[in-house]
Amino acid sequence: MKKLSDVSLSVLDLAPIADGKPISDAFKNMLALSKHVEALGYQRYWLAEHHNLDGIASAATSVLIGQVAAHTSKIRVGSGGIMLPNHAPLVIAEQFGTLETLFPGRIDLGLGRAPGSDGWTMRALRREMKGAEPDFSLQLQELRHYFAPAEPGQKVRAIPGMGLNIPIWILGSSLYSAQLAASEGLPYAFAGHFAPEMLMQALDLYRVGFMSSKVLKAPRVMVGVQVIAADTDEKAQLLATTLYQRFLGIIRNQRVNLMPPTHDMSQFWSPQEEEFVKSKLRFSVIGGPETVKKGLQKLIDETQADELIIVSDAYDFQDRLKSFKLIAEVAK
Repeated sequence: MKKLSDVSLSVLDLAPIADGKPISDAFKNMLALSKHVEALGYQRYWLAEHHNLDGIASAATSVLIGQVAAHTSKIRVGSGGIMLPNHAPLVIAEQFGTLETLFPGRIDLGLGRAPGSDGWTMRALRREMKGAEPDFSLQLQELRHYFAPAEPGQKVRAIPGMGLNIPIWILGSSLYSAQLAASEGLPYAFAGHFAPEMLMQALDLYRVGFMSSKVLKAPRVMVGVQVIAADTDEKAQLLATTLYQRFLGIIRNQRVNLMPPTHDMSQFWSPQEEEFVKSKLRFSVIGGPETVKKGLQKLIDETQADELIIVSDAYDFQDRLKSFKLIAEVAK
């Protein structure tokens, strides 16, 4: 069985906006956090594409990846993920070809197919796309074609991009993404941090159906997980009320900024809402160092993940820095 110390730890950041704070603070915190976790030995720092959502500043994902890479020196930086149907594959090939050229050997390209927003915003993003939803598997093939060495007579090329070895990950929260990653022989990252319902089934499907490829000989699994670590269980549970308020807003379709923690969540949710929020966070790990260590080991035992990508948001940025520090310490 795998030990916690055998598993790589990475960071997923949505550049969260704290209530009452300017958006510029989200970017300052992003850069400070990336340097902090690099020093702690985290493997990757990924940013997620979202649009028109209160509390999330990571819309211009490729731009932020470039900023993080420029302010760090060794940690891998990438997307968790780019929502490919929002873009022409050539544009993504050029953007990530540019990033990889600027920061060779440090760029990852995680791809998803959700819009990263609501239906109205999706239509605004994809206004030039007529008819049916873009076929994600065909878009993936086109993108990989642009990263391949150019063929004689090829009319459209990604410059920069062609011939670059940029690792591609398939991201998802469904069985479709697991099947696609398996058939393409690509590494797979499951969004256990917000969509736990099909986690185990998707991982089984991916591993059973995995086809060896030029880029990967055996399955590689990354699992997203919410973690709030503090000096004590009680402090962590208090900090987690910020997370609970955010998920409550999601289920009510009322997106909110990061809100201050509260000693009394009963003023915010009904018993039914509490049950639903906590079911969506069933794989989350919240507590002091020993609780976090046991919780992460339990998750690894259940999933046999090769890597955990961690979301750890707190209203106070210093609490966020402390959380990632404690997680790294217990994982040694």
